[in-house]
Amino acid sequence: MLEAAKSPSFDALFSRYNTFYLLRRHFRFIGISGELQPASAGSRPVLYIMNHSSWWDGLLAYHAARILTRRKQYFMMEEGQLRKFQFFRRLGAYSINRDEPADVRASLRYTARLLGEGGSVWMYPEGELLPLERRPLQLKEGAAVVLRLCPDAAVIPVTLYHGLFFHPKPEATLLAGEPLMQRWKEMDRSSISALLASCLEKQLDSHRQLIFDHKGHMPACFTPLIKTGGSVHERYDAWRRGSR
Repeated sequence: MLEAAKSPSFDALFSRYNTFYLLRRHFRFIGISGELQPASAGSRPVLYIMNHSSWWDGLLAYHAARILTRRKQYFMMEEGQLRKFQFFRRLGAYSINRDEPADVRASLRYTARLLGEGGSVWMYPEGELLPLERRPLQLKEGAAVVLRLCPDAAVIPVTLYHGLFFHPKPEATLLAGEPLMQRWKEMDRSSISALLASCLEKQLDSHRQLIFDHKGHMPACFTPLIKTGGSVHERYDAWRRGSR
């Protein structure tokens, strides 16, 4: 497996590129509700689990975590992709190769080690990129293995809902749920996986319903992380109002 090789100087440089070019160029709005570093989790290691429905998931999580947390952040990434884009290792990415059982075990032990050393880790336990509306959510057991290896960890479910609503650029919202703190060591892997899947799916459905209830307009509970200028039709509408 490929381990993370964090570089503070590269992280600072890439963060500016991600914030001021990549995300602003491709999104109209990115917002978050909830806490990524809640006081209720105390000093426990934090494992973030997130649904995986777009190419942007990692960059959105990286952007939010860098702004809103102070701990070292790590991201599990599919090995084939990480070998293509090895600079992500310098941001905290490390690999998993699900085709090799020995490599999977090594990646999960490495994850537990990062948590034990005080880092926070992001996992996408569906194990592959899947359509946003697919149900039920079916999680691999990797997160459960990690929690049994690091039973003091708190799990924070993070859901991402995104779409094209009233503007040419998509809008994305992240919702961080309440931390899950269980006696992980006393639970078997299937029970842990079922619990995580249920929590993540319920949260994602509530997240979606919140967007539906606001008819695609961004609810005020989402604090902007990025909000770009108005779209062409917004500027045109403003011009029309001003010209009357």
